[in-house]
Parts: sequence; C-alpha cells; structure tokens
Amino acid sequence: MCDSCGCSQPDDAVTFTRPGGGAVGHGHHGPAGRVLKVEQDVLAKNAGIAAHNRDFFKARNIVALNLVSSPGSGKTTTLERTIRALKGTVEMAVIEGDQQTMLDADRINATGAPVIQVNTGAGCHLDADMVHRAMHQLDLGDNSLLFIENVGNLVCPAMFDLGEAAKVVIISVTEGDDKPLKYPAMFDAAAVCVINKIDLLPHVDFDLARCKEYARQVNHRLQFFEISATTGEGMSGWLDWLQQQL
Repeated sequence: MCDSCGCSQPDDAVTFTRPGGGAVGHGHHGPAGRVLKVEQDVLAKNAGIAAHNRDFFKARNIVALNLVSSPGSGKTTTLERTIRALKGTVEMAVIEGDQQTMLDADRINATGAPVIQVNTGAGCHLDADMVHRAMHQLDLGDNSLLFIENVGNLVCPAMFDLGEAAKVVIISVTEGDDKPLKYPAMFDAAAVCVINKIDLLPHVDFDLARCKEYARQVNHRLQFFEISATTGEGMSGWLDWLQQQL
C-alpha cells in the first residue's frame, strides 16, 4: 500500500487491536509494481472505499473527522480533553492510528470513549480500508462523532481520503510558524486548523498572526481555533464547532 508514498511494509504489518484485547485483524497488500502505476491504482481503490465510508457515515449522521498533525503536536491530549468535555452530551468513538504501541488507545480508553487502535507497522498513514475495517469493530451510534487520529505525519495523510467529513490539521506553537508553507498539501486539504499549546507562546519564537497568514496563503477557507489542550484555554470555540457539525 505505502509504495504510493515511498515507504513499504510487509503484507501482515497492519494490525487492529482493542485496548485490553488481542489483535482483531491484519492488513493485506498486493505485490509492488512501478511506483506511478501503484500510486494510481492505490489511490483509485482508496477513493472507492472512502466513498463507501462516506455513504455509511452520511446515512447514520456520523460526523467523521480526520485529525492530522506532526508527531507531538498534542492530538491525543486534545482528544482526551474534548471527549471529557462533551461526555454525556454527544456520543463519540475514536480510531487511533500509530505505527506501533497501544499507548494512545489506552489513554482514550481511560476517557470511556469506544476506541480501536490501528497499528500500521512501517506505514506512515491510515487509508480508507483501514478505517472501514476499524469502524466495523466499533459500535458507532447514529448522530455521533467519530474521531480518526491519523499517524503523525504531515505529508502522506494529505493524499488519502478516508471518507471523513473534514480533515482537521493540528499544529503546536513549538513547531514553528512556517509549518503551512512547508507542508502546503496538508493545509490545502484541511478544513480546520487547530493551533495548540498557546499557553507556551510567551516562551517560544512563534508568531501566531504570521502562521495564520501563511496558512491562508495556502488555503483561504481554513477555519482556526487557538487552544491549549493542557490548560483548556480556547477550547470552548472548538467544542461549539464540534457540536454544530451534528
């Protein structure tokens, strides 16, 4: 699968696991061919499965959000605070993507939200088929939110439609305000940009206005939320937006 973006993985490298349980499935990948043809074939197949996912979500009024970022931007911390804030008012579930470990899924499991971990092995992103199989391992209720926490990577996940309602790109003020210019494909594909760790602004060289201007140069439609997932600052706007999506 990942021949399309320059990486590779063994046929059985992708696993799906519930917290406290064993693996519930493995991925399967066909033989590699010429890079261009493989990329075209993979993306075409992915688009078909993504369309199926989208139809499934739409029929049940499930709002699926694809959370993408660099490693360490605070995706999981943002999810933890979001789930705890909306618990009891909105039904939620999470698909966690990482190359290895159950660490993030265990953290989400502690919030009480249903979660399944997708370990991609050497793969650097989730694809629509992984999401399709994972979502059928979850008891997704109608009129609910499904958070898909993608593998930490601002390159390859931009290429892969998962059937989501929107991509949400999360960056932190510790990463540098030029991130949107360095990774334009991701910011162009996103509908929302969450700028996290604003509590650290006094301590880092990060120009908030400049970052947003760079992002608008790439995608003038972006909606911004400035938050601290650690302290809770700015979370109310993000939470209101999530509830409005339903």
